[in-house]
Amino acid sequence: MRPAGRNFVKKMAEEHNIPEPIYEFGSLQVPGQEVLANLRPLFPNKHYVGCDFRKGPGVDRIMDVEKIDLNNNSIGTVIIIDTLEHVRNVYAAINEIHRILKPCGLVIMASVMFFPIHNYPYDYWRFTPKAFELLLEKFEEKKVYFDGNPKFPTGIYGWGIK
Repeated sequence: MRPAGRNFVKKMAEEHNIPEPIYEFGSLQVPGQEVLANLRPLFPNKHYVGCDFRKGPGVDRIMDVEKIDLNNNSIGTVIIIDTLEHVRNVYAAINEIHRILKPCGLVIMASVMFFPIHNYPYDYWRFTPKAFELLLEKFEEKKVYFDGNPKFPTGIYGWGIK
């Protein structure tokens, strides 16, 4: 996780009502990022579940974001930070996230554009602001941001309300 992704989640937590339960996809805290990648302290006293492809620090449930084993309309907030670039079928993942969110549920997401190829399981994608707008298309309310050069952003950030 990049510090900018954590800062985006922190700002969202401070400025928005974050409905529960909160499910984070891509919650594995890789070695050296245990503090940076631990988003739980940003949501004190909230029901928070960390999910990832594999077990390890920060992971409460093993789950595939392309085939989420949760009921429709059952989750208040989904957080997916610096994970979408590792998801083989991002449209399936976004459709699953939309499916499990309650009405008025919130997705908070971020990914990279200008960043080296990296890690587990594979690094498939880079996103532009317009790509995030497409991914958030079915959400009732949405906002997309970027940092860095407008012609070559470093990171892309967005949120959507179902």
